Amino acid sequence: MPDLVAVTTTELRIAEIVEPELIRMGYDLVRVRIGGGRTTQLQIMAERKDGGMEIDDCAELSKTVSGLLDVENPIADAYRLEVSSPGIDRPLTRLGDFVAWKGHLAKIDLAEPIEGRRRFKGTIVDVRGSRIDVRSGHIDITFDFESVANARLVITDDLLHATGPIRDQQETGEREQP
Repeated sequence: MPDLVAVTTTELRIAEIVEPELIRMGYDLVRVRIGGGRTTQLQIMAERKDGGMEIDDCAELSKTVSGLLDVENPIADAYRLEVSSPGIDRPLTRLGDFVAWKGHLAKIDLAEPIEGRRRFKGTIVDVRGSRIDVRSGHIDITFDFESVANARLVITDDLLHATGPIRDQQETGEREQP
């Protein structure tokens, strides 16, 4: 089943290059995006397996990713590399993200409209197979993960509470042992 970690051919190639090394180092690749502008920007979004991410992690991954990309050279032109954490309002790029963040509010853009709408803001109620149930106001919507074009969590008090232990570990420098 496809995911939203990487979308374009070049992003997919970059994910193929960097993901095995990130996994070996104990990180999950969250998203790869190439943006335009004067200088091309390559964003690599990753997080530790425990969900945290610190500045030192970003620096370590930046050095590793830069070395891998220098060897493979998947982007012909000059680009700026940005390695970051997904943040609290993280993108939902895999079906498992919807499972992990069930009960939380998300903004979801669909590739094809449902009842004339492509954009929804609602609570992730359930995930059954590849079907996602969302409650938007008093309306329940069900769609297939493959129809999601873009999705991200919305910062709420509940989300801040749920991510509090991760943020607390980052602030104290302590990591929960698996």
